[in-house]
Amino acid sequence: MPSVNREDERVGQYSYTEVSTFQISEGNTRNMAPEPVKSGRIFLAAVAANLSAFVVGTTLGWTSPIGPKLKAEDTSDSPLSRPITSDEDAWISSLIAIGALVAPFAAGPLADRIGRKWVLLSSSLFFVLAFGLNMVASEVWILYLSRLVQGFGVGFVMTVQPMYVGEISTNNVRGATGSLMQLFIVAGILYVYAIGPYVSYQALQWCCIVVPVVFDVVFYTMPESPYYFAGKGRKTEALRALQFLRGQSADGVHDEMAEIQANVEEAMANKGTMMDLFKNAGNRRALFICAGLISFQQLSGINVVLFNSQSIFESANTGLDPAIATIIIGCVQVASSGLTPLVADRLGRKVMLLCSSSVMSIGLAALGWFFYKQLVHNDISSVVWMPVPALILYNIVYCTGFGPLPWAVLGEMFPANIKSSASSLVASICWTLGFLVTYFYPSLDALGSYYAFWLFGGCMIVAFFFVLFVVMETKGLSLQEIQDRLNGKRD
Repeated sequence: MPSVNREDERVGQYSYTEVSTFQISEGNTRNMAPEPVKSGRIFLAAVAANLSAFVVGTTLGWTSPIGPKLKAEDTSDSPLSRPITSDEDAWISSLIAIGALVAPFAAGPLADRIGRKWVLLSSSLFFVLAFGLNMVASEVWILYLSRLVQGFGVGFVMTVQPMYVGEISTNNVRGATGSLMQLFIVAGILYVYAIGPYVSYQALQWCCIVVPVVFDVVFYTMPESPYYFAGKGRKTEALRALQFLRGQSADGVHDEMAEIQANVEEAMANKGTMMDLFKNAGNRRALFICAGLISFQQLSGINVVLFNSQSIFESANTGLDPAIATIIIGCVQVASSGLTPLVADRLGRKVMLLCSSSVMSIGLAALGWFFYKQLVHNDISSVVWMPVPALILYNIVYCTGFGPLPWAVLGEMFPANIKSSASSLVASICWTLGFLVTYFYPSLDALGSYYAFWLFGGCMIVAFFFVLFVVMETKGLSLQEIQDRLNGKRD
């Protein structure tokens, strides 16, 4: 029987051997009743990590209240000495996507080198710098630089946060914790929607810069992913992290720790590269599913809606204050996003994605019809009520389906040895399309807003059939069971 050193005594009754397994060193407790998992610990860590998503939301919603200030003829509440042009407005909206599509290729490898936790904490540096640049911006190019830097922070968060949350969660709550990202993003968007129209330009920057600081303070107290520690050979720290997350003793986490260790050892023995995403049939299928879901998420036109909500309502001219209408939309996003963690592990990812894509296409078709009546027939008397409920419907089903679930699926689809590479590639695909959609929207809008919204609606019809025939249900499956099914293995 191996001896127990002092460090092992502090963390429990198990002593790791040199072959990366652990054995019971003081009696056999395996026949005792299993200890219950304290899921509240998992949600505590997931919520702390998702404060970074709240920061992302502030950057995504920032242009909605700031755009009208920058475009106004009266520049008293603008850092610039002149109104921005439509082309400059397009660049300010879309440059965040350029930074976000580049950053994952640094964030993924860093997550494997220094840990998921420290990469998420470091993302705050980009956001603080960006909002600081906004405060001193006297030329448009400084705003361009700020949005690019914000994009780097967004790329770090969107790449690593799904990895962290997926790895700390148990099978039965992974859908719920994975869905929290969307809830916190839209909460961040609502934060700037509600504050932005009623405070000065400079005051909004201060309101935004405090959020990443709060995130760092809170998340610093949370544990690193046990998978990361195990992969680095830091087995005692992996056990401690898992005990904290499960609220159990070393006996209670014995089986899960053994499974994590086995998965990590297999991943280390078969260290993956970007090319392994394409060599293995299961990895190819996972990449096709995740890249497809993320692509349709962006082709739904969500960034156009988020970045231009206030301008869309001004163009609609429904008689409702655009700032109030935008806040209503933000509240709807938060309320509907709050439903997803409650039902994701009950209804399943596939059912929710099917409902989301079908209903979003209806909302986009209705919005396109409104602008068609306005621009072609110059008569909206019969449909003046339509934009607000259409956007409310669109946002409800987006926030319960295509908003959170592609990221939740990304966090559970890939084996540990290529997870960082896969996350980097999929996040870059997301933001490449995000840039293209956001940048070219003003050109489509110039032809007629209805063209853009009908195009987005058509994409969601295609998304429905993609989910129906291609996407695999992952509800209730362990990470290993997901890999088995992707590779054609059945129980």
